[in-house]
Amino acid sequence: MEDYGRSDDECHYSDDPDSLDGFEDERSDLPCMAAKGPTTKIITKESLLAAQREDLQRVMDLLSLGEHHARTLLIYYRWDVEKLLSVFVEKGKSFLFTEAGVTLIAHIDNGSSHISPSMVSCDICTEDVSCDKATRMDCSHSFCNDCWTKHFIVKINEGQSRRIRCMAYKCNAICDEAVVRNLVSKEHPDLAEKFDRFLLESYIEDNKMVKWCPSTPHCGNAIRVEEDEFCEVECSCGLQFCFSCLSETHSPCSCLMWELWSKKCRDESETVNWITVNTKPCPKCHKPVEKNGGCNLVSCICGQAFCWLCGGATGRDHTWSRISGHSCGRYKEDQEQKTERAKRDLYRYMHYHNRYKAHTDSFKLESKLKDTILGKVSISEERESRLRDFSWVTNGLYRLFRSRRVLSYSYPFAFYMFGEELFMDEMTKEEREIKQNLFEDQQQQLESNVENLSKCLEEPFDQYSDDKIMDIRMQVINLSVITDTLCKKMYECIENDLLGSLQLGTHNIAPYKSKGIEKASELSSCWNSKSNLAHKYLQSDGITSGWTPEHDRPSGSGSSDDSGCSSWKRARKEDGGYFDLNLPADIIDRN
Repeated sequence: MEDYGRSDDECHYSDDPDSLDGFEDERSDLPCMAAKGPTTKIITKESLLAAQREDLQRVMDLLSLGEHHARTLLIYYRWDVEKLLSVFVEKGKSFLFTEAGVTLIAHIDNGSSHISPSMVSCDICTEDVSCDKATRMDCSHSFCNDCWTKHFIVKINEGQSRRIRCMAYKCNAICDEAVVRNLVSKEHPDLAEKFDRFLLESYIEDNKMVKWCPSTPHCGNAIRVEEDEFCEVECSCGLQFCFSCLSETHSPCSCLMWELWSKKCRDESETVNWITVNTKPCPKCHKPVEKNGGCNLVSCICGQAFCWLCGGATGRDHTWSRISGHSCGRYKEDQEQKTERAKRDLYRYMHYHNRYKAHTDSFKLESKLKDTILGKVSISEERESRLRDFSWVTNGLYRLFRSRRVLSYSYPFAFYMFGEELFMDEMTKEEREIKQNLFEDQQQQLESNVENLSKCLEEPFDQYSDDKIMDIRMQVINLSVITDTLCKKMYECIENDLLGSLQLGTHNIAPYKSKGIEKASELSSCWNSKSNLAHKYLQSDGITSGWTPEHDRPSGSGSSDDSGCSSWKRARKEDGGYFDLNLPADIIDRN
């Protein structure tokens, strides 16, 4: 049995009374559990290039490609290297490149009947231009630089910077990013910078395993997960959120359940439901009217009389049994059924919402126990006593917060799991009753032990004798283990017996972790060291010290050679010439 009384056990909680997401914000104050290395990484502005380089370098090495072609492939496959390699193995390099718009064809420049040795005819503007004013892409299509520039500017302004296609008819090739950067920067340096930023941020925008932290105001960080996208993570700014839907953490609710529940609470739809149940719209002014007497002839403040049973306008004359000139007996039964159904739905919602709100409020109140608990621990440690280790207190408090949180979100889950809104056709009435009883039994057990744990932690143990403190210590440790075990069993029940048996596979939940939501670690900016190495190498070879890495220098440093072919990024030598550089490599090759 797990011992929650160990001093190396994890314990995190928060004094933020307004959020369920803050109880692990101040970890430095408490002893922590020994844990494996984090599987989630924080990507900052400084480490974004390094994160992108990892996948780029992997594809470049495996497929022997340049950076531009590797990026084109990865953007097409949404930075999923495993999927890219799977397509390569199953369908071959030709299919892989064709689908992504990568063209690896040697440039042929031996002239033709309509191209002179020194002139090129542009098929877009039908002008003949000199070769130094034209650019040829990898697909061998050549157009004048003016037409290329206008094409690039339009595509960048349309938000298509990541995949700008060749202008030729039915050509699927993606234009070389160095050529785009070079031509656009000559006329619009700001657009060239925008183009570079879009290429860099495509690693986050197009990658399902990387997402921006949804903090407000934005902390500037992105989170990358290594394994499953259905998980809950914590950013270095302290915000805990669901990685899949970017809302607050809501496990064991699925993202769809939580979205529906949030909307239901936010829109006050049940207030509208109450109005539907208890009022009728006036047929003249359409304002809701509540019936305050026994007679079914109702009069609105606008003066219009109408029948309460069917809502139809009537006169004011009536007898003991009927309204003069009006009969709506056929509507009576249908209307009563609708009213009873609306009342039943309202009472059901109130049942689950009241318990969800009660546990949420309890969590916020218990979060305020932090200073009180630490005060009790400090007083107890200063006393002359044989008891010196009080880590069981903070560990028990952490377990209380974790269990209370699970319990709170289990009620929205039950509301949709056993209702008719999502799974009406997935279970029979008998199956639903069996599963509901199974889940509610576990829910009640967890609720009972959570309340007992809360009661024990609120005891004034700083005033007790050592023997009584030992008794409370054993109770807290045992209840901590029990609540953790019950949480695990509830998740197993949800995953295997409830959601696992359904045909509809759109409901995935973040797994339960005894040690809590994992805090992401910052990704090292290893690319910076490579940039510095390249910088020193260039200086030693007589290249001016004014060169800066790609992410630090102005946009537009790419160029195209005289034949129109795209070139690698370059650094200027002191004599005015250039070295062609493949910056991502550890060793810089010179042409």
